[in-house]
Amino acid sequence: MASTVPFSPAKVQMLKATNCHGHAAFGSCFAVPRTGPKQRSLAVRVSSEQEAAAAVRAPSGRSIEECEADAVAGRFPAPAAFVRPKAPDGTPEIRPLDMAKRPRRNRRSPALRAAFQETTISPANLVLPLFIHEGEEDAPIGAMPGCFRLGWQHGLLDEVYKARDVGVNSFVLFPKVPDALKSPTGVEAYNDNGLVPRTIRLLKDKFPDIIVYTDVALDPYSSDGHDGIVREDGVILNDETVYQLCKQAVSQARAGADVVSPSDMMDGRVGAIRSALDAEGFNDVSIMSYTAKYASSFYGPFREALDSNPRFGDKKTYQMNPANYREALLETAADEAEGADILLVKPGLPYLDIIRLLRDNSALPIAAYQKPGPRCLLYTSDAVNEIVLAAAPPPLKPVIAPEPIVVQQPAEELDLPRGGVAQVSGEYSMIKAGGALNMIDEEKVMMESLMCLRRAGADVILTYFARQAAVVLCGMGSAAK
Repeated sequence: MASTVPFSPAKVQMLKATNCHGHAAFGSCFAVPRTGPKQRSLAVRVSSEQEAAAAVRAPSGRSIEECEADAVAGRFPAPAAFVRPKAPDGTPEIRPLDMAKRPRRNRRSPALRAAFQETTISPANLVLPLFIHEGEEDAPIGAMPGCFRLGWQHGLLDEVYKARDVGVNSFVLFPKVPDALKSPTGVEAYNDNGLVPRTIRLLKDKFPDIIVYTDVALDPYSSDGHDGIVREDGVILNDETVYQLCKQAVSQARAGADVVSPSDMMDGRVGAIRSALDAEGFNDVSIMSYTAKYASSFYGPFREALDSNPRFGDKKTYQMNPANYREALLETAADEAEGADILLVKPGLPYLDIIRLLRDNSALPIAAYQKPGPRCLLYTSDAVNEIVLAAAPPPLKPVIAPEPIVVQQPAEELDLPRGGVAQVSGEYSMIKAGGALNMIDEEKVMMESLMCLRRAGADVILTYFARQAAVVLCGMGSAAK
């Protein structure tokens, strides 16, 4: 027996936002199909006639008075004798511990665990990063197998549509800019007809209800690959860079961006951007500041995706020292005072302590960026058809991703993000690689990693897992069953 209940898009979104880990009964009994992009959605309860018959007794037609008389007279079958489940043979017979509090009482069933779950996650908490380029075809990213530079007029729209279909409505854009448009001062960053503004206008035309985040920084547009203007002696100019960033943010707001996200780590840029936006009438455009962005080793594949590696040196003069903790409080205080609306920590999982620090010291929403990271090697053995991680001795031969390694998951059924291959590059990639090697349950570890970021205090998470995780949260993945 299948009963259908029509829901408005708003209610369907609420259903999709339900955490099926914490609502096991919902996840197992309901499906939320969408028959088309403009069609009403249905919540379908799946049950059988036998289940219904077993759950509900047919009424006998007796009155309330007759039923009460049976109760007074005790005309009911005696309950079955209580039989305590047996322990295995050899279990010692002991006196129970004298304990008033036993925390395991609240963990003994799925319903109890769901009732007392402190942290939840929904597709609304996820932001999907999208790499875009000028071409029409989607181009695979060598260092990030399974991720693509999307053609801004075709592949991008398809990716956004699929993400929306599982409840992900927030996206952040990262452009791959042609070398011919790069310059020492990054002037292409504020071209109103550049790649990012064109993409924003297209997305807002096709999907007016989505949230579009944009990256405010010069590195994709700089011929030097740095986040700011580089002086001839290698010094990154702060105030001159901020001037360019203000023009970039205004250009993005003019195109329709909902949230501009300065990731450059220049001093004073949040206040300057806020003033520039307000002066142009964009008072409602939010600023998500990369408040605690560390000079991490996890950024390599990301920079390869955008072809934005520094041409010389590193970014340690403006990004934070990974060894520093209290410094994040200074950045938090400055960004709050300058008008930031959201504070972001990058990277995510290695910096859970920093996320908690910001959460405990700020009332602003906290965002975390779950990054790809350092590239590593997979090794395969033709002789025994094994795949092992780390440096293996001969006769094993190194194979650098993206050599295809089949991932045992129903990618075609669920229409997950492109690729059924292991991707070896950091937070995201370690999970992918471990899952491909059957060392971990990829889906469960993915969800646990996202839950850890939420538990630490992140309100929103920028993650390449956004669509795959949303599939699970909608009850269509194995972790929800």
